[in-house]
Amino acid sequence: MLDALGHPERRFASVLIAGTNGKGSTAATLSSILRVAGYRTALYSSPHLIRINERIRVNGEAISDAEFGEMHNRVERTAQDLMRSGKLPWHPSFFEMLTVMAFEYFASVAVEIAVLEVGMGGRLDATNVVEPTISVIADIALDHQKYLGDTLAEIAHEKAGIIRQNGIVVTLPQHPQANDVIGQAILEKHARGVSAVKYVPPVSPGAETYLAGRPLPERGRSRYPLTVMGEEIDVDSPLAGRHQLRNLALAVATAEELAQFWFKVTPQQIEQGIRETHWPGRFQVLPPSAATQQREMVLDVAHNPAGAWALRSALSENFPGRELTMVFAAMRDKALEEMAGILFPIAEQVIVTKAANPRAATTSELAQAASHTGTPLHEEQNVAAALARAREVSKPPGLIVVTGSIFLVGEAMSAMGIPA
Repeated sequence: MLDALGHPERRFASVLIAGTNGKGSTAATLSSILRVAGYRTALYSSPHLIRINERIRVNGEAISDAEFGEMHNRVERTAQDLMRSGKLPWHPSFFEMLTVMAFEYFASVAVEIAVLEVGMGGRLDATNVVEPTISVIADIALDHQKYLGDTLAEIAHEKAGIIRQNGIVVTLPQHPQANDVIGQAILEKHARGVSAVKYVPPVSPGAETYLAGRPLPERGRSRYPLTVMGEEIDVDSPLAGRHQLRNLALAVATAEELAQFWFKVTPQQIEQGIRETHWPGRFQVLPPSAATQQREMVLDVAHNPAGAWALRSALSENFPGRELTMVFAAMRDKALEEMAGILFPIAEQVIVTKAANPRAATTSELAQAASHTGTPLHEEQNVAAALARAREVSKPPGLIVVTGSIFLVGEAMSAMGIPA
């Protein structure tokens, strides 16, 4: 399809980001930094929270309905022509179509660089048709085992498929099984591995020692000093939780590496880009308002066990001692028992519900998966009813946490009129 369209993906530079958790946060932060630095920057991400347009952005703006329709028509005509001529054996998948549409759109509006989030895996993902200027591998964990493999090593092999011969790959040390696979891939490809370790702050229980003299971050944000390119900046990110410090480090290290390819950024632009990052639904703290019916809430996409642990840590760090009421939904192919075992014991009660997606687990399936936790459960058949029940059973100053599938978080935002 790209060949038939004249290879739009070759008309801009790209950064390709793989990983199980954190690739979206890394991509959103990096694209914000590049935009602030004055480059016409595209962001391709998935899935979306509320509207499909969110997946295709240029300089922070989602593709319009008219432009989306034009790109779809253009790509659909190409697909039909290729099928009629026998060059395509069947119609491309949803994600393949959307990826080609994104590339065609980015080329048509003359972006200079595109930050691309891998959809799933890496080696066989549709985004992997680009020749990335830099590859980035975020944290790897067990997820999508049906497609990627049952072990961390097998999954890491798929993620490492984005590394190019003689290319550059930015990553961080992680589980030894993943490290071994990534390291071997770097050696085999004669690539240059870049560690983002120097940009991970020395967070510890004594965090107040390096925040001395600085304002403490507001809830739902990460704030700390960081030395970048020999200058100290004040990192103030809307992405909260200690796990996000690694994603921020990957974005900063990648921005620094891009200077070798004429995409130069200053420490001040990195600071501003981090501060202006927009990536909702990731430990997003909603203060009491009319939209939340005067309740404080947290929205977080924790769709696998690693994400559940990250959420649990962020809640204990930002809301110690608060009573929690949790609204939870997930897809049935996820590790439901394990996620419930991680999250539900910290809640006073949990409302399980069903997202409007054919892959979503039913409330009875979720209740069965959580039966071992002993946490009081309520079942509501839709997200709006689950939010209403949560407000009913949670009394101020209790905190309502909406988590699990991105489809749940998106529906909750839509129900409350909160934009993505």
